[in-house]
Amino acid sequence: MGKAWRHILIITPVAVFITLAGFLIYYPVPSPPSGEMKIARDSISFAWKNEAETYAGDHYSRARMYYDSAMMVWRSENERFIYSRNYNRVAEFAELATGTAHRASENSIILKTNLRERLVQQLAMLNDLIRKINNQYHSYPLSPETRNRISKGKMLLRDAETEFNNAQYLEAEKTVTESENLLRTSYGIADRDLRSYFRSYPRWKNWIEYTIALSRDSSDYSIIVDKFSRRFLVYLNGEKVDEYKAELGRNWVGHKRLRGDKATPEGMYRIIRKLEGDSTKYYKALLLNYPNEEDTARFRMEISRGFLPPSAKLGGMIEIHGNGGKGVDWTEGCIALRDREMDTIFRYVKVGTPVTIVGSMRNLGNVLKR
Repeated sequence: MGKAWRHILIITPVAVFITLAGFLIYYPVPSPPSGEMKIARDSISFAWKNEAETYAGDHYSRARMYYDSAMMVWRSENERFIYSRNYNRVAEFAELATGTAHRASENSIILKTNLRERLVQQLAMLNDLIRKINNQYHSYPLSPETRNRISKGKMLLRDAETEFNNAQYLEAEKTVTESENLLRTSYGIADRDLRSYFRSYPRWKNWIEYTIALSRDSSDYSIIVDKFSRRFLVYLNGEKVDEYKAELGRNWVGHKRLRGDKATPEGMYRIIRKLEGDSTKYYKALLLNYPNEEDTARFRMEISRGFLPPSAKLGGMIEIHGNGGKGVDWTEGCIALRDREMDTIFRYVKVGTPVTIVGSMRNLGNVLKR
């Protein structure tokens, strides 16, 4: 009996050892999903290279979160007994990270491409708007505030183009939006002002037709000044025979209302004196009969209705004079020509020659087609 027990005591540990060894040999040790994690890591890296963090931030952040969760679970499982480890959740998180990173890459590429194409169109549109502003309002006396807004809009557009060329599309989008707001608002203000100004075109047209007819009927000279285009036109027998570039008062839009407003008047006038030598500081000059009766009546009406203060003065001494050719509007309200042009005009005009000053000889539709 004792001998049998000894055999049992010897055989049992051996059997247990063999059983345990067989378990260890045939029961697989859980392996971490290293391959899946590498794919997830590579996918996130690829998304980063495609600027997903910038253009698809939600998806990119979620992919990073899934990857971090996979790493956290992996570390937690590694702390457990080797045969009780379970890496299924690690693999699941890695798969989610991979899929989300792929979507982040795709969305980033699409969004960046769409944004780039949209910016190309916006930049082209704003450059067209600037050309339109330059053509129509380069010498138009807009308010200083509107001029400053246009200048700032132009500078911002140049900044946006630099950002675009550096592939900083989101920054360019913000700058373009700010530029567009400034330029569109300013253009709208200028457009309303211009349209308001051209409401006087029917009256200008009548003055022009009368002045040309007067030249034709009298077989003599007449002068028309087109303020908007800065043209000084000379007619003889109803036909244009000369044309010069004129320079005006700095605030030439609209009618001259009072002394010191630096506006060039609008109306039908005539030359009342020819000045040269010591009688003028502008080489040669042709003094007009401003203010005429209509100007005086308008001034008194504006005083009586409170549109002008009682202390306002009407002013006078509006001339066609020399010293022009500066390329800007600089006079106190007069019309400036080059000295050699004054020499020519002096030879054929006389006291009494009609001088009609209008806002424009063309209607607004033709002006805006430029």
